[in-house]
Amino acid sequence: MHFVGLFRADGSRVAGNLERPPAMLRLDATVQTVEIIRPRPAGPEQLTVQAIGQQLPDGEILVIGRYVDEAIQLSMVVSQALALGLIPALLLCLALGALLSLRAERRIAGVNERIQRIVAGSLHERLPVDRGRDPFTQLAAMVNSMLDEIETLIHTIAGVGNDIAHDLRTPLTRARLALERGRNNARTLPELRSVVDKAILSMDQSLAIAAALLRLAEIENSRRSTGFGKVALEELLHEVRDLYAPIAEDKGITLRTDIVHAPIVEGDRDLLMEAIANLVDNAVKFTPRGGQVQITAVSGDGESILRITDTGAGISEHERNAVLRRFYRSDAFRKTPGLGLGLTLVATIAKLHGFRLTIFSGAGCVIEIGFPDASETKV
Repeated sequence: MHFVGLFRADGSRVAGNLERPPAMLRLDATVQTVEIIRPRPAGPEQLTVQAIGQQLPDGEILVIGRYVDEAIQLSMVVSQALALGLIPALLLCLALGALLSLRAERRIAGVNERIQRIVAGSLHERLPVDRGRDPFTQLAAMVNSMLDEIETLIHTIAGVGNDIAHDLRTPLTRARLALERGRNNARTLPELRSVVDKAILSMDQSLAIAAALLRLAEIENSRRSTGFGKVALEELLHEVRDLYAPIAEDKGITLRTDIVHAPIVEGDRDLLMEAIANLVDNAVKFTPRGGQVQITAVSGDGESILRITDTGAGISEHERNAVLRRFYRSDAFRKTPGLGLGLTLVATIAKLHGFRLTIFSGAGCVIEIGFPDASETKV
């Protein structure tokens, strides 16, 4: 609501909706809060307005004012509306926060309970995983993967002691018996030397087992790739072929190679030589006379494949994972020379390089090593 009044120098009204100039209004053209009297049919009404007054050159006085109570009331209405809107929103946020906090507390309590059971020895326990993709669920899934690996390692370690004792007991027992018999029965120097030679042979077998275990530990504990570089697989396979060709020929086994498509891979040359030599050695060892061993390099889907095939007895379906364990020997080949660590060593080297090792079951043994394409290899 606006008020305007034009007054003569004596205060009489010339025009406007004000009866007279406000009594306390200073004529200095600044906004002031003053009281005015507004005439109404029901009687004069006193209002508080914001007004300015200015004396014109002819002596007349101009007064302009605006009723501010409406702005104050509007401000109060807006404040009340904000208060009525913010309070429910605040309460909703508090309720939602309490709900989320309670849910998180329950999940943490569940995790703590599972962890306590794991610490107590229940290695099969896993952290609860929801169907969502929230960070807590992703963390639980990663921890479960870590627990899977730890459980596998612990079970492996638990059996290593028995395996070592079992495999060392035989050569040590033979050495002891040979020495004991030599002490009691040897009458001549050649007889004593024969006994000592047998004992040395048994001790050498024990040392070979210890050396193989140390080699496995060295590879498993190595997390560095300082020895990695470009390895021409074709050249390496030629060396392996030349190494085992005389052995295969002596056994009457045909050793064939088709390695023109062998790739250049990223890895440790000595370790790759050791892994491939172990596979070829097993193939020649377990293939009967007149059989065949084939070394082939082919291209697959996003990878290059080294495939070693033989015409031996092969590996049964239930032994595919067992043959990768330390000291595992199939009952059919207990009397075949060996330590039962060759495939374990191959699997360890493949894992270190990030290569795929696959053993196929069935008649004849087929083993593949998958090498990622050069564009996908990360070391």
